[in-house]
Amino acid sequence: MTILESIILAIVEGLTEFLPVSSTGHMILTEGILGMESTAYLKAFTVMIQFGAILSVVIFYFRRFLPFPILGFRPDETTSLGGWRLYALMIVGCIPAAVLGGLLNDQIDALLGNTWVVLAMLFLGGILMIYFDRIFGAKGEKRVTVTNAFIIGLFQCLAMIPGVSRSMATIFGGMQQGLTRRQAAEFSFFLAVPTMFGATLLKGYKLYKELGMQVFQENWQTLLIGNVVAFLVALLAIKFFIDFVTRYGFRAFGYYRILLSVGVAIALLLGANISLS
Repeated sequence: MTILESIILAIVEGLTEFLPVSSTGHMILTEGILGMESTAYLKAFTVMIQFGAILSVVIFYFRRFLPFPILGFRPDETTSLGGWRLYALMIVGCIPAAVLGGLLNDQIDALLGNTWVVLAMLFLGGILMIYFDRIFGAKGEKRVTVTNAFIIGLFQCLAMIPGVSRSMATIFGGMQQGLTRRQAAEFSFFLAVPTMFGATLLKGYKLYKELGMQVFQENWQTLLIGNVVAFLVALLAIKFFIDFVTRYGFRAFGYYRILLSVGVAIALLLGANISLS
């Protein structure tokens, strides 16, 4: 992997990780367009640069993660999604994905190179997103319970299918549980922290077991740059997304998913080479 390829992939990761458009789907399509080889390191890289993205959540919502005052910074007491309670809800919410992810890891990896699976999920998810606000329309914020968190965690498991979008699945679950657009989006961000951190550690460990420490020594530059770029881009994406969905809802993302999937499908049928070698 070249430095330029790592930067391009990291930009795509940072832009799409927290938007309901499927970061994995966009990464697979980008890798295909760049003509990259489907190696063990490439698959690990696309997961491990998520660490930079989730770090952006911790920084952006720094006061939410404070269980008590630290160095003059006080916890955000304006919401129930903060402090020790937030940690408990995140742990409960990530249990389903942790269990299923461990059991189905090999099957998930097998789907990561299937462009048509990605396109189908992008299209179907796009149709669903157009009707998000009509199906679920909470008018006021509610206190998120442990039961809410667990059910949203079950929805998150849908994102194990490439192209579904972890963000879309958890936001859908949140709104189904009566959360507002903003609450659902923010809890989706928070739930990403333990889920993606665990996935990063697991993928890194598997890569080490398969190829040893040498693969990290040879690729530390692309891995470091990828995480830094993903962190910076994700910070901007989070701010944009929260403001946008609070004001306009999710319909625009649904249309984008449909247009992207149809456009790439047509290109593939016309002979374009958008697949991993």
